[in-house]
Amino acid sequence: MDAAWLARRIADPSARGIAAALTDLIREGSVAPQTRLPTVRGLARELRVSSGTVAEAWSELRRHGMIRTDRRRGTVVLGPPDVPRPIRYERLGHWGDRLAIDLTIASPDAALLPPLEAALIAAASADGLNDYARATITPRLRAAVEPSWPFPARSWLAVGGGYEGVQLLCQTTALPGERIAIEEPTAARLLDILETIGVELVPVACDEDGPVPASLAKALRARPVAFVYQPRGQSPCGHAVTQERSAELAALLEPTSTLIVEDDGIGELSVSPMVSMGARFPDRTVLVRSYSKSHGPDLRIAVIGGAADAVERVRVLRSFGTGWTSRILQDTLAHLLGDAEVRDGVTRARAVYAERRARLAAELAARGVRTGGRDGLVLWVPVRDEPAALVTLAAHGISVAPGSRYVIGPAASPHLRLATARLTDDPDGLAALADVIALAATGGQRLSSST
Repeated sequence: MDAAWLARRIADPSARGIAAALTDLIREGSVAPQTRLPTVRGLARELRVSSGTVAEAWSELRRHGMIRTDRRRGTVVLGPPDVPRPIRYERLGHWGDRLAIDLTIASPDAALLPPLEAALIAAASADGLNDYARATITPRLRAAVEPSWPFPARSWLAVGGGYEGVQLLCQTTALPGERIAIEEPTAARLLDILETIGVELVPVACDEDGPVPASLAKALRARPVAFVYQPRGQSPCGHAVTQERSAELAALLEPTSTLIVEDDGIGELSVSPMVSMGARFPDRTVLVRSYSKSHGPDLRIAVIGGAADAVERVRVLRSFGTGWTSRILQDTLAHLLGDAEVRDGVTRARAVYAERRARLAAELAARGVRTGGRDGLVLWVPVRDEPAALVTLAAHGISVAPGSRYVIGPAASPHLRLATARLTDDPDGLAALADVIALAATGGQRLSSST
């Protein structure tokens, strides 16, 4: 495409105007798929604007799936705008429907979830039922969750799951182009969410005790508006933040205005104590605690508690759509949290999940594959070659998640993520599974200690 031709069709040379004009041309068919666009510098020269203005427009078009840039062909039109897709999450384990063992998604074991019948019946008489008055959180649910909250929350809100909570907090905190610091590796869905919002991701390296202070210090020099991390049961690595590490991180965050978002994804199933920075920074820390893994995914409940301004922004944004979370579901969870038998059942489930994870980790270690981590419902398994390992496992009827989906850029070293919550409890079956995983991980050779 000729830069001058395109420039004549752009009435508003702002980034938004450039993106809108090209979107109209693509929609109406004047610019066909596979058309190669002019260079950023060439179009900027014709429009008499900075290259950054055109680059910003290209970024917006790329975010909506209308263009793609590669080194050989330059920037190419793909077609009309599409809904942004969670690419990392959707690509996890598409290996057909003949696989016998699915270790891709860290779903809870249905046999370890509490029965819902009595709780649903009790919640059917929820206060204010069918009233259009918007309740941020029901009194019963707040009373059930507040005693175990790790710091005095300034404000509360029930939302439709942990990922929704994190998404809404980031969406209402960061403008497109602003920066958010996040652990690397981290949950694939978190990366999808943040990239869809249009923020710049600043990676923070982790070790067994959580985010590495030196790496967070480097990230904070980029002035991120938020720092999102998982204090315990981290997915995919399984680390848990210690009191000492939390204090080191807090000292680095002290002089900043960065919002601290703590994602407690497995909540009551974690075997590690919850160490929060909310006690030190109650006015700029928000904890998102999910109850999907512990009490049932179909409850679709997470609770946000913390900084009043951040929680209020989420409440306002939700008022455009859902408005509030079902009082029936909120009080169902409140009933479950207050039931002694259910609490005992969650305690048993926590022990079972921890045992399953530990047993597979031990079996792999005995075969020369050391996974690390001490908490969570997944194992982060080092491998010699990721694609080869995936194919080997698929050939044996086993699906897992590729580790490359959990990092921002190219992976420093190849890994696989294995979900452990629904592993077999049969020792022989687990040993056979470990044999195949070790074969896939090592390619028949011993992994080096640095892998």
